[in-house]
Amino acid sequence: MGVLTRFKDIMSSNINALLDKAEDPEKMTDQCLRNLNSDLGRVKSETAVIMADEQRARRKLDECTDEINKIQNYAAKAVSAGNDNDARLFLEKKQDLLAKQAELQQVYNAAHANSENMRAMNDKLVKDIAKLEERRNTIKAKMNIARTQEHINEMVSGHDGANSSISAFERMEEKADHMLDKANAMAELDNTSHDTIDSLKAKYDSEPGVNSGVEDELAALKASLGK
Repeated sequence: MGVLTRFKDIMSSNINALLDKAEDPEKMTDQCLRNLNSDLGRVKSETAVIMADEQRARRKLDECTDEINKIQNYAAKAVSAGNDNDARLFLEKKQDLLAKQAELQQVYNAAHANSENMRAMNDKLVKDIAKLEERRNTIKAKMNIARTQEHINEMVSGHDGANSSISAFERMEEKADHMLDKANAMAELDNTSHDTIDSLKAKYDSEPGVNSGVEDELAALKASLGK
């Protein structure tokens, strides 16, 4: 597609709108810059050619106009000299040149319009590139901040997971402590039960009404006396 056929697309393009819609503004910015610089290179090349065409068309038009003016002067001189036939010949030539001038004027108008369009495209592309280069650094800085924030969010999320694991561990530890306390209580109850049974046994093993301590002491005294 020639650059001139892309005139409307280039002139109507909105760089900011393209960036706003982009999913990845950083990549879109770099791609837009590559496209714009490529377009600008072609526009400059074709602008030079079209401007040369405009200058050539203008030169031919000016040459034709100068020739018409000269022929007009010759016709006037012929009339002044009384040579009407010569004047007619000059005026006939002038008519031919006027027809040619009209054609050259159309050619120049078209070349001038093309040249103006190319200049407009060139100026817009230069402005778009400058604008995009200004925004690129800002966009990249924002993207770096966004990536850093995402990394922080991931770390915070991971920390939340660790907190959940710690909470679960604490619950298990609390449950283990409860089970240990229960086991100790059961053991204490079991010991108390055994002590009670042993006391009851001792009570019924001793003879009723007999003081075992006195009897033991009496037996020891007799033994010491040899009786």
